[in-house]
Amino acid sequence: MEERLDTPEEFSLIKRAKSFTYAGRGLWIFLKTTHNAWVQLCIFLAAVVVGFYFGITRIEWMMLVIAGGFVLVAEAFNTAIEIDINLTSPDFHPYAKDTKDVAAGAVLIAAATAFIIGLLIFIPYLT
Repeated sequence: MEERLDTPEEFSLIKRAKSFTYAGRGLWIFLKTTHNAWVQLCIFLAAVVVGFYFGITRIEWMMLVIAGGFVLVAEAFNTAIEIDINLTSPDFHPYAKDTKDVAAGAVLIAAATAFIIGLLIFIPYLT
């Protein structure tokens, strides 16, 4: 029998628990295969240490966490796109290259934004 997508599915705690398992597996794959994620995590942890050192405000903590999370989310999406492109276009194709480059560019935008936020937070403590 064909499954209908417009029919609401019954709520299931088991299915919700499995979704966390899948998400955890995705995080493991992300951290295992993405070397840039480790660099970004180290930079984020360094910023957290500096934040504790300077005693930054609650709002500054929120901005720091959002900025760090923004970079990691962008990197995770970039990794997912790269995995998919490698599967669907194993041979060189200019559109596949463009897709990967645009995704990498999104990570660069996120990192530059986080860097600017870091400057806005920490420069006043250094002067």
